[in-house]
Amino acid sequence: MSKKLSSYLLICVLFLSAAPGVSAQHPPQDKPTAPAAAQAPAPPLATPAPSTTQHTIKVGSKVLNFTATAAMMPMKDDNGKVLANIFYIAYTLNGVTDRTKRPVLFSFNGGPGSSSVWMHMGFLGPRRVVYDDEGFALKPPYRLEDNAQSILDEADLVFIDPVATGYSRMAPGEDLHKFHGVMEDLASVGDFIRLWITKNGRWDSPKFIIGESYGTTRASGLTGYLLNHYNIYLNGTILVSSMTLGVRLGADMETAMIFPHYTATAWYHKRLPADLQAKPLRDVLDESEKFAVGEYTVALAKGNTLTAAETDAIAAKVARLSGLSAEYVKRSNLRVDVMQFQKELLRDKGLTVGRLDSRYTAVDKRSAGEYPEDDPAMSNWSGAFTGAVNQYFKNELKFETDLNYNIFGDVGTWRGMNMFGEMDSAPGSFFRRTEGVGEMLRSAMVRNPYQKVLVLAGYYDGGCDYYSAEYAFSHLDPAGSIKDRVKFAYYECGHMMYIRKSDLAKAKADLAAFIRSCLED
Repeated sequence: MSKKLSSYLLICVLFLSAAPGVSAQHPPQDKPTAPAAAQAPAPPLATPAPSTTQHTIKVGSKVLNFTATAAMMPMKDDNGKVLANIFYIAYTLNGVTDRTKRPVLFSFNGGPGSSSVWMHMGFLGPRRVVYDDEGFALKPPYRLEDNAQSILDEADLVFIDPVATGYSRMAPGEDLHKFHGVMEDLASVGDFIRLWITKNGRWDSPKFIIGESYGTTRASGLTGYLLNHYNIYLNGTILVSSMTLGVRLGADMETAMIFPHYTATAWYHKRLPADLQAKPLRDVLDESEKFAVGEYTVALAKGNTLTAAETDAIAAKVARLSGLSAEYVKRSNLRVDVMQFQKELLRDKGLTVGRLDSRYTAVDKRSAGEYPEDDPAMSNWSGAFTGAVNQYFKNELKFETDLNYNIFGDVGTWRGMNMFGEMDSAPGSFFRRTEGVGEMLRSAMVRNPYQKVLVLAGYYDGGCDYYSAEYAFSHLDPAGSIKDRVKFAYYECGHMMYIRKSDLAKAKADLAAFIRSCLED
């Protein structure tokens, strides 16, 4: 779920306490030294009992009878020692006789440190949180309803909570970094997928993975990791609100590529000139994209060699397509970052716009300042999804535990990787944490000519903006050898495009069509 570390990732820093000091006083030599107290053994890892329940739902014209399994998967080392439990929920259609024609879709969200709740309870699963038609939360307490757009009619579903998220936990005393880094995360989630398909006899089923936000980093890396480590060849990878997967844009290209998102946001809030406001959004974005990749990119590349006249001309065009004043653009040296934009666009109304979905607005304590105090989109989502998932697990899935379901878990300091997929603990590696995953995806697609990719992108997403994702894929594969197997789908919504009812239906249709296309002979 931005390119700014402080606002993009919900991560707590892990502090290590110093060991207690040892007394310098030696015991008297004429008295026996008391034996040291035995260290108390670590408490065992809590492992709630699995729960299996039966359910029915109508999706489209089909009535589906299915089994829901909520359980822990023990993650063990080579000696059989349990290092962690990964919590998952699997939905499998009853009565399937030929599993070679029944796909299985593995789903997770991002963070890093986010549970799988968002796509589970908002997009793919058989039950969803009730929002209004435009995707805004209703008054609490929050309710659930059958998800008539669930993808369960097309594939079995497995929702994975990586270690420290949801109910997933490490064994006491284990090293945090066994799970909390780019490659460590790929290893644990990849091993989970291998174990699940083995225990459930699904090696001969078509296999898909879907990730959202940082989950697109995980999904891209897993596509290669599963192939390289276990010879698990996927049929398709779905990226929801994709990051740039290690493709380095550079400061100027980051500024230019996010610009169409500014245009979309200004159009939604009616801040553009009348002639633009009268056009459909897609037509306006065509103009904005042409400017961003053309005149704007060239102007930014020129730096301080621009003449005053050139600066005025570019500032006027930026203002026209962003809803900002030309004077503000010039004061920002033609470079308005996303958080500045969120604060400035509606400043005259005393409002800020959301980062993950710029349709949402908020009121800051102070209208002054460059950056917003909070993201109103996340505030709108957190309460509804947290309340809904907790009641659902206990009341409908009958999963009993006193563990807290961590919507966002503490994953400490996330370990990065370099462009070759090797671990990187050097200072600043956090910012390089996704180097290599795009290449893992590309190389897997070269080795597996049947592997396809679908990217779902919301125009109002300022955290993982759609045009930067397009740029990333065009440069991930500059030769164009796999571009025909990568498809983008767009929505007039934000990071969680499925929260809006019409976009949920469109996303379901896009996803169903993609799955079918991957299974065609």
